[in-house]
Amino acid sequence: MTLNHWLAHLEALHPKGQAGIELGLDRVRLVKEALNQTQHCPVIIVGGTNGKGSTCAYLECIIDRAGYKVGCYTSPHLVAYNERVRVNGLSVSDEDLCAAFARVEAARQQAGNIALTYFEFGTLAAWEVFSAAGVEAAILEVGLGGRLDAVNVYEPDISIVTGVALDHTDWLGPDRESIGYEKAGIFRTGKPAFCADPNPPKSLLDYAAAIGADLRLIGHDFGFERAQGEGNENRLQWRWWCRSGGALIKRSLAYPGLRGAIQLYNATVTLAALDALTDQLPVTMQAIRPGLIETELPGRFQVVPGKPAIVLDVGHNPQAVKVLADNLATMGFFDRTYAVLGMLNDKDISSALLPLKGKIDYWHVATLGGIRGTSAEKIAEIITHAELGGEIVCHASPKDAMQAAKGLAAESDRILAFGSFYTVSGALEALRKKL
Repeated sequence: MTLNHWLAHLEALHPKGQAGIELGLDRVRLVKEALNQTQHCPVIIVGGTNGKGSTCAYLECIIDRAGYKVGCYTSPHLVAYNERVRVNGLSVSDEDLCAAFARVEAARQQAGNIALTYFEFGTLAAWEVFSAAGVEAAILEVGLGGRLDAVNVYEPDISIVTGVALDHTDWLGPDRESIGYEKAGIFRTGKPAFCADPNPPKSLLDYAAAIGADLRLIGHDFGFERAQGEGNENRLQWRWWCRSGGALIKRSLAYPGLRGAIQLYNATVTLAALDALTDQLPVTMQAIRPGLIETELPGRFQVVPGKPAIVLDVGHNPQAVKVLADNLATMGFFDRTYAVLGMLNDKDISSALLPLKGKIDYWHVATLGGIRGTSAEKIAEIITHAELGGEIVCHASPKDAMQAAKGLAAESDRILAFGSFYTVSGALEALRKKL
């Protein structure tokens, strides 16, 4: 079977296909046992509403620069499924994925023909790839929530919650307290657990205390200081600090490669987590400095070189779009801003778009396919009702919307494609020749 055949098989195992969600660990645990999977290296599990992907990317790049073989499992993907499973920053081959899928399928049938979801199947296969490759560190990104997410079937040496905000409320609960409890579910008794949210929900704090996790909080156990002063040297640096073994460590560093002020939170928790892993996975400043600077992550305020300026961002909830709006404000002056937008119907679309009120001249809204997709016409109604400003044009797909925006934008304009991984994926398809 080719990779496309396997992916079709994964989708067929759940009536909702790739969008199928069934929270719970029992199914995954049974197939994991049938596979005889064992943990052979340090495991870092990364959860949080926003910032998971960036934090995983920093960890991956720094550990790679330190000379270790590192595996990283993230989701979803932008262009090809292989992006989800990487070894030393490189997407694994179709052959390796197919071999892993075959082993998972055999174990699934052996365990009683268990109906895994698309994500559950892929999570087990990622571990099979990492095991076969002999990785020396494994980074696993939570797909949804944490407590009942498939990656939580593995035992983390380090757990990270980047932040807690409203998203996936149908599954995780209606408020930050409910969501915080679910995300704290990746913490373990006696193990270092990090939270980079400056105002963590009480539920997260209480959960960590109840199970006896070694909880470390930003602003208390680790943190950062923005550079002060007017000199060029200060403008290019920030300072990271961490309490470690009774000592206070401080390091001046160049700003990370990923753009936006929020990235200091992600970089800070990354370095604190690596410090806690020193006994198992020593990492020097000679790896940290280039690792932070060289980290790249498509679709996170990714600015495509050339004119008009093109920004790609997968932000799709109020907190993420607020960060996006702040980042746009630092780009300088543009005559007009064209937005290419598509969103899923389980998002709070109106609240998510509010930070961009009055900042978009032309909305090119796109219909996203699948059971979770929102029609362009529905998004147009939301924009109009919220009085966000700008002219609105509807399109059948993100690819069509990006092509239309490209055809209209002048060199002095900018195009922003955002709202979903599917939107950025369609925009990338339209931009493939340019990239």
